Amino acid sequence: MIQNAIDKSEGIRYRHEWKHEITYADLIAIRQRLRAVAETDPHAIDGKYLIRSLYFDNMKDKALREKVDGVNRREKFRIRYYNGDPAAVIHLEKKSKLNGLGTKYSAPLTMEEAQKIVDGDIGWMMDSPHPLIQELYCKMRYQGMKPRTIVDYTREPYIYRPGNVRVTFDYGIRTGLRATDFLDPACVTIPAGDAGIILEVKWDDFLPSIIRDAVQTPGRRVCAFSKYAQCRIYD
Repeated sequence: MIQNAIDKSEGIRYRHEWKHEITYADLIAIRQRLRAVAETDPHAIDGKYLIRSLYFDNMKDKALREKVDGVNRREKFRIRYYNGDPAAVIHLEKKSKLNGLGTKYSAPLTMEEAQKIVDGDIGWMMDSPHPLIQELYCKMRYQGMKPRTIVDYTREPYIYRPGNVRVTFDYGIRTGLRATDFLDPACVTIPAGDAGIILEVKWDDFLPSIIRDAVQTPGRRVCAFSKYAQCRIYD
């Protein structure tokens, strides 16, 4: 049975996940309820942080098509940093989903390594001590995977420690179109269509009822919103 926990030695996280597309009025109401029972993420600045990701796909847009088609077993690769500061921390991540259970693998990258990947200089990756970097090398080398688009957005995160629950509001989603120079904080991005506000709820073994009640949005259903797919709408 897959454990719903973090394997720190391998940089792997197994999580259950809900996503809802909500209105601004929903955000105000849920935010007020959350502040009464949860804490803000200590890594946030004034309760928020900025996320910039660079997503990968192959020439046939496999990751995009699997998401749009609702394929039960799928994966996607991205490189990510926070608050416009790639010098602080950069991660390569692979997100997989099977039967509604999400798995995230991660490995650290230096700015130099990230730039080499963007530039297509990938020979060094096969000798990396991180299996995830080696896996991306193989998929870039043999499956034609390459950087496709930048995805920018603001995240407002909350934490409820029992059950290791994380609730986030994501908004201000912007696309870099076909730009891939994501290490440049000044790289221009534009609004990704009419993307709204995304409520995400993630937890390990159980979702406490106090959080389940706090995030209730009558009339809203769990959705399969993808920021990556939304940022490809102009392709």
